Amino acid sequence: MLVGYARVSTSDQSLALQQDALTTAGCEKIFTDVVSGATSARPGLDAALAYLRAGDTLVVWKLDRLGRSLRHLITVVTDLHANHKGLRSLQEAMDTTTPGGKLIFHVFGALAEFERELIRERTQAGLSAARARGRSGGRPRVMTAQTLRTAQQLLADPDQTIHQVCQVLHVSRSTLYRYLKHASATPERAGDHAGHLSHS
Repeated sequence: MLVGYARVSTSDQSLALQQDALTTAGCEKIFTDVVSGATSARPGLDAALAYLRAGDTLVVWKLDRLGRSLRHLITVVTDLHANHKGLRSLQEAMDTTTPGGKLIFHVFGALAEFERELIRERTQAGLSAARARGRSGGRPRVMTAQTLRTAQQLLADPDQTIHQVCQVLHVSRSTLYRYLKHASATPERAGDHAGHLSHS
């Protein structure tokens, strides 16, 4: 079964073009959203993904209608593939259920791994810089100003979770929340005070 998904950024824009293209492509059901590309909450997309069953294909007019970022797009494609569901983009002529489309899926997988490596590399660079400033390594008793900045940079990515950041930085969730709260309350002094808070 072909299931369509269409999205526009504002209520001033029309979904008609995408809906007509999806209907012509053979979609039996179409879900829609009127949200900006950067918005994480997409009830229409969530409903479409929940509606799909193994063997079904999600159809979009263009890939930028689906993913709010490259990483999010890769995550969606990977999840669809893992659950034996396809993805088809009309404008890019991409269909992951075809041999050529499967090759594209592997490219997406490679991009996902590349992104993970970049995150690990940036994190390790930040931690190395923190150690060079006097931290001995291992599980830190406190978060230094550098480690806090690294955490904030990682969390700026909407697809990065608190749990993942805690694992990378070797701190507890409560410790990270405390430092982030303190930095938010006194941003101009976050670095000065970071070294004075104890580990939970």
